[in-house]
Amino acid sequence: MPALQPYRAADDRYATMPYRRTGRSGLDLPALSLGLWHNFGDLTPFGTQRDVLRRAFDLGITHLDLANNYGPRPGAAEENLGRHLAADLRPYRDELVISTKAGYDMWSGPYQDGGSRKYLLSSLDASLRRTGLEYVDVFYHHRPDPSTPLEETMGALAQAVRSGKALYVGVSNYTPAQTREAHAVLAGMGVPLLIHQPSYSMFNRHVENVAEGQTESLLDVVGDLGVGTIVFSPLAQGLLTDKYLGGAAPAGSRAAGASPFLSERALSETYLARARALNEIAAGRGQTLAQLALSWVLRDDRITSALVGASSVAQLEDNVAALSAPPLTDDELAAIDEHAVDGTGR
Repeated sequence: MPALQPYRAADDRYATMPYRRTGRSGLDLPALSLGLWHNFGDLTPFGTQRDVLRRAFDLGITHLDLANNYGPRPGAAEENLGRHLAADLRPYRDELVISTKAGYDMWSGPYQDGGSRKYLLSSLDASLRRTGLEYVDVFYHHRPDPSTPLEETMGALAQAVRSGKALYVGVSNYTPAQTREAHAVLAGMGVPLLIHQPSYSMFNRHVENVAEGQTESLLDVVGDLGVGTIVFSPLAQGLLTDKYLGGAAPAGSRAAGASPFLSERALSETYLARARALNEIAAGRGQTLAQLALSWVLRDDRITSALVGASSVAQLEDNVAALSAPPLTDDELAAIDEHAVDGTGR
């Protein structure tokens, strides 16, 4: 087998990717970012990972999103990215935005999740060791922890910035009220809240909704505060692709048991009717259903970027092609709203 050629990034890598400003900060992110949640652990061949990462960067995807427990095995995605950085991407470190998170289960014992200073800062140190990085660009608290004072959690994020181990900080899965409070606590420490990472798709529209007893949605809050927003699961765990339009879960798919976050029960007649109707709208625009789903979440200028996962170069390229489509018209948005119903597939 011939030796693998050293990687040299494409000279035209910034020619077509649109970049968006992250809230009122000075940081730009690509409209699509690469999430390393599902496809960069121990189960995906290293060569496949390499091909996806190389192609992503050649297409202008400069942002790579991690968490401490991404795998499977927890930590494997960070370890594998470290290997890819050493082999291919290290010369381009200053052109990359690399983020990681802590907040969910990671290891055994009393210091393995939550929002304590002990857990967050030790987890960040472990993430840096696994990736071989001196710093990450964004360090997130992955989920709210009501058992820990918010001042302690935000203080740990502020310390990460002051120590030089993170350039920016963010939160994920926080409610509108929690986001406002986190922003205020960080501001009191002289550290801005850069970005929020919620789930958002045509079938999961909670960021638009005003909860009972509240006066504003999450999108209202981030827009008012000038906080960026990067959304995960814009394809609703694959429900907004053509994979399930036939009414069954293909072998190896998430709904067939490959993921604990989606089951075949999601493939109801209601889901199928809505997904097939959305697919017809996509076809009328010359798009796939997945491309329409990405165009739709990016229609709002409060959304900085959408995270996509990719198990192959072809899947990555299909997602990026969504960015070349014309903007959605008012008539198209109205037609989509009939079928883009919050809660579909749950």
